[in-house]
Parts: sequence; C-alpha cells; structure tokens
Amino acid sequence: MSWSTPQTTIARSVEMCGVGLFSGRPVTVKFLPASPDTGVVFVRTDLPGAPAIPATYEHLGPIERRTTLQKDAVVVLTVEHVLACSTGLGLDNLVVEMSDAELPVGDGSAMPFAGPVREAGVTTLDRPRRSFRVREPLVTEDGDARLEVNPSEGEGLSVRYVLDYGGPPLGRQEVSFRVTPEVFLKEIAPARSFCLESEAVELQAWGLGAGATYENTLIIGPDGPIGTTYRFPDEPARHKVLDLLGDLALLGRPIVGDVRAVRSGHSLNTRLVKELSRHMSQEDQSSGVKLDIREIMKILPHRYPFLLVDRVIELEGCERAVGIKNVTMNEPFFQGHFPGRPIMPGVLQIEAMAQLAGVLLLRKLKAEKKLAVLTGIDGVRFPRPVVPGDQLVLEAVAMRVRTRTGQVQCRAAVDGQTVAEAVIKFMLVDFNEQITDHPSDEGT
Repeated sequence: MSWSTPQTTIARSVEMCGVGLFSGRPVTVKFLPASPDTGVVFVRTDLPGAPAIPATYEHLGPIERRTTLQKDAVVVLTVEHVLACSTGLGLDNLVVEMSDAELPVGDGSAMPFAGPVREAGVTTLDRPRRSFRVREPLVTEDGDARLEVNPSEGEGLSVRYVLDYGGPPLGRQEVSFRVTPEVFLKEIAPARSFCLESEAVELQAWGLGAGATYENTLIIGPDGPIGTTYRFPDEPARHKVLDLLGDLALLGRPIVGDVRAVRSGHSLNTRLVKELSRHMSQEDQSSGVKLDIREIMKILPHRYPFLLVDRVIELEGCERAVGIKNVTMNEPFFQGHFPGRPIMPGVLQIEAMAQLAGVLLLRKLKAEKKLAVLTGIDGVRFPRPVVPGDQLVLEAVAMRVRTRTGQVQCRAAVDGQTVAEAVIKFMLVDFNEQITDHPSDEGT
C-alpha cells in the first residue's frame, strides 16, 4: 500500500515571450496556477471570449511534425514541450495563456518553460492525484517504428528510446530514464529539436519553420550540428523522449508503467495515447460498481439509525468511492438538535464520511469480519450547514492503507459545494478482537 499523492499546480504566475518555430510570429505566454482537477488548459487570449482548449486526447488536431490541439475552429500549436514539462515536473494543473496560436520555440528545448516553472515553484493542492496504472502490455506499430508500454513493478514512469537512422550522421542512439523532476530537468528538458539538413530545406520549401535558426534547432549536416555543438552526445534521442513525454500528457493522468519506443514520433505516440485512453475508460467503467443499501450492510456492521450511507454510486477500484446520504426531516437526531432550526450535526457528517471510507478500506483489504475503528481526524472543516432536504455527496480517497491502519481523505458536498472535509485515520481490527492500544502507523 502507498501514499496517495496530492495534485499540484504552479506556485505563482510567470510570463515569457518569443516566436513560434513554424510561424515565426511573436507570442507572449503566461503560466497561471490552476485549481484541482483543471488539468493543463491552453487559453487563446488573442481571440474573442478567450477560448480554452484542455490538453487531452479528445482535442488532438492534425499532426505535422508537432502536436496540435483543436476545439472547433480554435487551435494551439506546438504544445509538446510545455506538456512535457507537466509530465516531467509532475505538474497536474496549469493554465497557459497565449497571445497567438503557436507557443514560442525558445532554444528548441523545454528548458525555457521548465526553468521558469522551477523558479516559480510547484505547490500541492487539497485533492489527490489520479494516476493510470498500466495493467497489461500495449503495443502500437507503424512500419519499423514501434511503441509499447508494459506494467511497472514500481511507481512512476520509465522510458527507453531507440533512435535509429540506419547510418550517419545520426546512426543509432539509445537512452533510458526513470522520469523524475530531477532527471527531467537535468537529462531531458535541455535536449533541443533537430532535423537533417535535407529536411530543413524541404520544410522551408513548404513555408514551414519560419522561426527556425541554428540557435533553436539542431540542423544536422554530414559532420554533425551546423553552427553549434551537441549538449549531449545522444541529444536527438533525448529530445525524442521529451516529445514522447509531452504526447503522453494528453492522456490527462500520470502514467505508471514502462514505455519502450523504437523510432516513434508524434503520430505513433498519439496512437498509443488513444489506446491507453480506451483502456483507462474501460477500467473506470468496470470499477464504477454501484452498491445499494443491502450490499453496504454486507460490508459495514452499522444499522439504522446509525447507518449514514444510503448508496455508493462510484467505486474506482479500491482507491476512491462516492456515496450518497439523503438528509430528511425524519432523521432521529433532528428531534433534539435545534428542533426549531434543524442542522445536521458535524460529528454525524464526519461519521457518514467515515462509513464510506470504511467501505473503501474493507474492500481494499478484502477483509472479512473486520471493523474500521476511527483513531484520528485531521483538517476538519465545515464551510456551510447541512439542513433537511439536502443530499450529501460523500467522497473518500485512500491515502495510506496498511494491514492494520488506514488513512482516507474525505469530503462531503451539497450541490457541488463542500460542506465538510477531513482526513480520517482508522485502525483495522477483527470483529471479535478486543480494542486496546492503537497499532503503530509504521507497522505492517
């Protein structure tokens, strides 16, 4: 069992200017903090109404040597380096405001974006991150290009990339990384865009690459880079990893798995994201089991009038549950709790959240005849009262679960507004076990 990682966003706003690689037009970009569950969103401030495009696979536009997002007639171009920063730096939520359609090229790497983000800092949010763990091998191929992702024994994402041009001037290069913010900043983000000298001439003939220079693009001639030197001996292969990380961000969730790529580019990368998205949707649907009151009573020992969860409407594996409690005037506690102005006691809101957490924990441990006994509550907050007629939507997310202890982040809402929240700690004991001292939270 492991900690549930909180979502993140940038700690403060930052701004940068530059020109687009393909368009050559000037553009100003602002990175802004975002609230939980926003994801990465690009906003075209130069257009009426400042339309926004979420960075998800559903908004993927035509691919022409770059990654494009499109929503209706609005496009944002060359987003892969910014998205690579979101993957590499573990940045879940970010608003990117743009004064033109294409992001600036900078020096051709991701460092012009990663540097300001690092300086601004990354801050955590009060909502757990939802990752997608690869459960079975997935493979996509196109000719001699191949991209596969396999389950990982550990946490996080690892990437191995093989670049193979079959001969000079690039030849074969192979790199491998376990992606962490430190590795990304030092080993991946500085790698610049590249193309062969013959490809550069062809792109210019097509009217593309108006903003390209020898300073922001590695133009590879017969004897190596023209007008510059490699930052790494295998810089082109590292840049392919950079682009791959950007395209994987279109899944909308961090990936836990091992990625192996041979000669893949944006087209094959996004095909893999499409397949991953399909599997993620299937997993979400299959894990979204609903429990009625009878099934809840098979899991929990509570009974009326102290059973405070009417039904469970979502179960995402053993990590998250959403339940419903309908608050009516017939609740027995209203007879003595402010009869003239009935308000649901805060302790019972905590109890309702704790019962949903109990459903989650006991399912997670697949335990029979166990009790989840409350041992501590942190961060309790009641932003507004709950009254008869309200429907409490309860949410419980497993943060840390071991054999004998559990910790769950809980929230209750009415009409989408939070009415209660807390981190609830439990001791998990056999039904007939005598409850004495709490077991150590560090025990197994």
